[in-house]
Amino acid sequence: MRPMGQLQGTFGVKRIYDPPADDDGCRVLVDRLWPRGMPKEQAGIDLWLRDVAPSAELRKEFNHRPERFAEFSERYRLELDSNPAVETLLELAGARPRITLLYAARNTEANNARVLLDYLRGRPAG
Repeated sequence: MRPMGQLQGTFGVKRIYDPPADDDGCRVLVDRLWPRGMPKEQAGIDLWLRDVAPSAELRKEFNHRPERFAEFSERYRLELDSNPAVETLLELAGARPRITLLYAARNTEANNARVLLDYLRGRPAG
């Protein structure tokens, strides 16, 4: 398995509502809930990794409010530190050249997939 710092080009993020592309690689949904209005046969996902998503409590507290994103990010990163699903993603990265983390949130910058991407790439919070 590669150290997290060596995964710079391996991961990307994308809204699940955007059409799949050839360069997406392995498409992994990283939300705990299935996206509204997205039929499973159209999602084009390879894996739904619910367990890597923020806890239900944290997700509800954040409620996609941008003013809560900094605190959400910090708390989510703490959850990720002890989350075995992170290891699943890292193992997948060792076997696949490209992984696209899929999310359903409308905000393309303040969402759990962006926090997860930074975490996997070894970037500090914020």
